[in-house]
Amino acid sequence: VCFIPGGLDCSISFVSHVLGKVCIHGRQKEILGVLVPRLTDLTKSDCIWQRICWRLVECVPDRWMEAVVLGFVQRAPGADVLSRLLGNLVMKNKKAQFVVTQKMLLLQYGHTTAVLQNLLGYLSLDSLRRTLLLRVLQELLETWSSGSAVKHSPAEQQLYISKAILICLSHLKEPEIESCRQELLTSMMEGVKCHLDSSLPQLRHLGMVVAEAISLKINTEGPVLKFEYEEEDETRELKSLLVQAPSSCIVPSLPDDDRSENAGAALPLVLENSEKSHTAAPVMPDEESDAELDSDDDLIPYDMSEDKELKIKAPVYIRDCIEVLTGSRAEDVDKWEATVKALESLVRKNPAATREVSVELAKILLHLEEKTCIEGFVELRQRAQVAVLTTDPIPVAKYLTSQFYSLNYSLRQRMDILDILVLAAQELSCPIFHGKTKHSGAQKPCIQLLSGSNSSKGWRRIVDERIKSKTRRFDMGQSRVELASRPNEFNSVAGYFFFPLIQHFDRPLTTFDLLGEDHLVLGRLVHTLAILMYLAVNTVAVTAMGKALLEFVWALRFHTDSYVRQGLLSCISSLLLSVPMEHILGDMTEEVLETQSWLGDVMEKDPDGDCRRLALQNLLLMENLKKKLEAVPS
Repeated sequence: VCFIPGGLDCSISFVSHVLGKVCIHGRQKEILGVLVPRLTDLTKSDCIWQRICWRLVECVPDRWMEAVVLGFVQRAPGADVLSRLLGNLVMKNKKAQFVVTQKMLLLQYGHTTAVLQNLLGYLSLDSLRRTLLLRVLQELLETWSSGSAVKHSPAEQQLYISKAILICLSHLKEPEIESCRQELLTSMMEGVKCHLDSSLPQLRHLGMVVAEAISLKINTEGPVLKFEYEEEDETRELKSLLVQAPSSCIVPSLPDDDRSENAGAALPLVLENSEKSHTAAPVMPDEESDAELDSDDDLIPYDMSEDKELKIKAPVYIRDCIEVLTGSRAEDVDKWEATVKALESLVRKNPAATREVSVELAKILLHLEEKTCIEGFVELRQRAQVAVLTTDPIPVAKYLTSQFYSLNYSLRQRMDILDILVLAAQELSCPIFHGKTKHSGAQKPCIQLLSGSNSSKGWRRIVDERIKSKTRRFDMGQSRVELASRPNEFNSVAGYFFFPLIQHFDRPLTTFDLLGEDHLVLGRLVHTLAILMYLAVNTVAVTAMGKALLEFVWALRFHTDSYVRQGLLSCISSLLLSVPMEHILGDMTEEVLETQSWLGDVMEKDPDGDCRRLALQNLLLMENLKKKLEAVPS
């Protein structure tokens, strides 16, 4: 650092130009990595150096201002340090104000949580800049509560905006909350509706957490909004942002995991204080506690140590099970529980008796409601339904697929039907479920319908396994024991599972509209069709199923819901893996060329990252299969 003797005036605009040019040419890290720590020390107790630093950034030309401001925000060790280094730059320079209040918050979403805390903490530390903080919060809430933004922006950006909103809320003071209470309430009501309508679990959780935070701020005395959801690491991180951290403790260079560990280190102090407060509570005297004792406490209890619980014997015939499940007598509750628990094994042990009443039993199980609190009731009922469907596939599949598009069914029941069809199809097509394998202990399917934004991971694993199985290797180590080959029982019934589901998707009912507001069920339907298509490999009807599925995908390819689009791309994956390539190129040439062009557009333009990855995966798979087909001698 140079000193100018004699009190002479000097200009640092040249240094500002050098700083801006170095930053814009990609050397931001090198120069600011040295400059920011040095200026942080110099400005700590010297107001002259603060003015020099302010002048340094104010004289940077507008064309280079973004790179300089972004570098300072990313490398400042806290919001108070950033305030010392930049001063009121955002109030004096329009370009800097645009970068801080618009570009870094609404147009970009790759910055870390610490950078957001730096940025918004900087706006909150001065009375002039707090007006910008309120304006930023209003614009963030407008974006968060926009249905179009929720549908067309990626989940990563929604998470970024949610974090920014929570940090802004943590900086609000009571008078500011009072002045914008109505706007906060309106945005909360609109935003939570948009997020709860989403098919992606992550977006629904984001909507719940942010709505709870806004409700907590605007209803300090009355009841607050509360949702039921599973606590995850992401949810806990979001809630921690509501607690305003000391501005000097925000270190952007630390990764998120390190910050969470440091934040967790403060918890024992809080627990110790709470324990001390509890121990300081006054103790009730013995005389008062004795006076409040009930006289019944003097009675001597009966000795029940040798009592044994009576075990209710479950029915041993299928028709007896039907009578118990349809009965309404209150004293049969214990027998009802035993029947629900024993039904699956009973169905599998008596296939002939089950076929006589299979449709009736499937109807009872579809409408069966929980009378008592049985642990794992939903799973027990589902396994019994799968057992009935695999025992008598054709009539039960006809019944279930017809009920999917019928009136007077809830969305939960329709999704239950899809789950049952998938689980039964997998059991029929996989030999692991047959023979000596115990059905009650059979492993769950590896393909999950409720995979949300992670659905591409399962399909990527499927593609890798299929490609690996078709790749020749000269050395694979020790030889593996081959499983005993068994017939694919799904071969003869695949059409009964698949075609009825694909027929009436575009016909809205009074209470059910797949192409309208019931897009969550449409997403589940699309994923179900993809799985059924994959399981139908080497079956007789696979080519006809593939052609029908391709037409179905083509009709819905521009759907606005990302979960539906992920399912459509999964359908393409399963089609390419299941239908022989020579049949695809022979019977569906034009459709395949159009699909290839559409996949290219999705890979480049789709806002959802999982959709882009699935589209790229399908294009690579298509090229690999074409090369293998060309390599085979005619």
